[in-house]
Amino acid sequence: MGIFVGESAPKFKAAAVVGGNAANLNPDNAFKEISLDDYKGKWLVFFFYPADFTFVCPTEIEEFGKHYDEFKKINTEVLTCSVDSQFSHLAWRQNLPSLTNLPFPMLADSTHQIAKDYNVYRESAGHAVRGLFIIDPDGALRYYVVHPEEAGRSSAETMRVLQALQTGKMTPCNWEPGKPTL
Repeated sequence: MGIFVGESAPKFKAAAVVGGNAANLNPDNAFKEISLDDYKGKWLVFFFYPADFTFVCPTEIEEFGKHYDEFKKINTEVLTCSVDSQFSHLAWRQNLPSLTNLPFPMLADSTHQIAKDYNVYRESAGHAVRGLFIIDPDGALRYYVVHPEEAGRSSAETMRVLQALQTGKMTPCNWEPGKPTL
């Protein structure tokens, strides 16, 4: 069973490591249950990565973190997810300086069900592939792309696509904010 643009995004509810300074987080204040319903009324950039303590993944997560304020300015939240536990997410953030101050949550999909529901679970590897989803304020899936494991994503391209969707109009190839729509 697949998911398609224009349909409701699959619901989820799981533990996450909250954003903020990981050096100040401990198991008493680091974790929160998060669901898709928490993002109702906002756009959501929801992206999966294969695993904590890897090479390409932190570069992507860090880059989205650097641009988080830009996403917030256009009514958009960011959420990342892997099949690792919330404990692994916290340990990774506490031990990798580039993720210490990550401003958005890291969702734990230790049952692998969320990755399966979003059709990004690679059974043979036991982890998610690099799937990125843009979900609108009503919970509808508006965009998704899956990258190969060895190729990191572009937060700038994600922002461009998000802004194109937010116009509510058709946009030509290579459209940029401020350019005419169709």
